[in-house]
Amino acid sequence: MDKFTLDRDKAVLLVIDIQERLVPVMKYGGKVIKNTNILLTIADTLRLPIIVTEQYSKGLGKTVPEVAAKLNNAVTCEKITFSGCNPEVLSALNQTGRKKVLITGMETHVCVLQTVRDLLGLGYQVFVARDAVCSRNKDNYRNALSLMAAMGAVITNTETVFFDLMKEAGTPQFKELSRLIK
Repeated sequence: MDKFTLDRDKAVLLVIDIQERLVPVMKYGGKVIKNTNILLTIADTLRLPIIVTEQYSKGLGKTVPEVAAKLNNAVTCEKITFSGCNPEVLSALNQTGRKKVLITGMETHVCVLQTVRDLLGLGYQVFVARDAVCSRNKDNYRNALSLMAAMGAVITNTETVFFDLMKEAGTPQFKELSRLIK
């Protein structure tokens, strides 16, 4: 069952391409930002490493301000490949020493899918927060989630991630963070 379990000491959050010129064309971009910000707050509080990618920022802009404001200790990596598994990202991942990668971002059927596929191929355990990823088209989104599940990624959601990382109620961190999912 380890494959299906997120542990705060083994997990890293990877935020893929939530950028200024990409978000406006995403029907569910606002939802992705909201849930990514919840996950960023949780990751920051629990001291999970955070890595952010930006796809060709000259053309697509930087990470949207609403998300960038939450990137306290994140490593941001520029990329031009659709997969986020470029040398800079892989180096940042390797430096964490963690093998469970939680993913948010866009687009589900392009950069998220290719990153997930490559991470799985490299032996990482991958968790995709389905309510924190999106595509312009619902069919592409659904198809990508199906493909990623078939590859071996765990398709989850923000609230499940929260409870899995917390493990128990009543702690100061639980009390602090539980307001995020109410």
